[in-house]
Amino acid sequence: MTTSPPPWRATVLTLFPEMFPGPLGLSLAGRALATGLWALEARDIRASATDRHRSVDDTPAGGGPGMVLRADVLARAIDEAEAGVADRPRLLMSPRGRPLTQSRVRALAEGPGPLIVCGRFEGIDQRVIEARALEEVSIGDYVLSGGEIAAMALLDACVRLLPGVMGSLSSGEDESFSDGLLEYPQYTRPQEFEGRAIPAILLSGDHARVAAWRRQEAEALTRDRRPDLWAGRPATPKKPPKTTTDG
Repeated sequence: MTTSPPPWRATVLTLFPEMFPGPLGLSLAGRALATGLWALEARDIRASATDRHRSVDDTPAGGGPGMVLRADVLARAIDEAEAGVADRPRLLMSPRGRPLTQSRVRALAEGPGPLIVCGRFEGIDQRVIEARALEEVSIGDYVLSGGEIAAMALLDACVRLLPGVMGSLSSGEDESFSDGLLEYPQYTRPQEFEGRAIPAILLSGDHARVAAWRRQEAEALTRDRRPDLWAGRPATPKKPPKTTTDG
């Protein structure tokens, strides 16, 4: 008798567990959650506080505005969530983290599923980041009220790549960032809309020409809108010169 492998499982540590699953309970992610293709556990950090007020934060050392999540409470929440769980990525959603990329998303989707810490207030005590080896991850150069929305974005990006979630296995391969490029423009019926026609090449039936056009458009968009991505792409290897031999 064979048993199916456990589903991809995500654990979120948050002060607002009621925010989950939120949008993750709808559409592709929601259907996959309902059918057991992945699992989600939202745990309240306050449940790991030990005083009668369930305190989770305190004033920042050295002074300054706001409050900071305490290292001891958050470390206890992580340890309780990880009890009996094999090694898995431990992420902290943070604007100072490394930018989330499609390649990192794909790697996370291929693993067992992460534990994600959602910060609040002015941040969390640096010592728990170091002591629990949290990987800081950013979804953009801006600041949110907390890490929950960022965690949802990361989870949605991962879940759609899990086997069985998208209808076609190729759906996740031919899109923005899959090859270091932004996605080419898409069109569908009607053939003409407000005087704008679908490019004729897309209706030609010539698959090679269509592929070449899409590649050209993707490269042009990337050069124009994301020069950082374009500059970071590996150079196309040059073809070796042809050689001739005297007969």
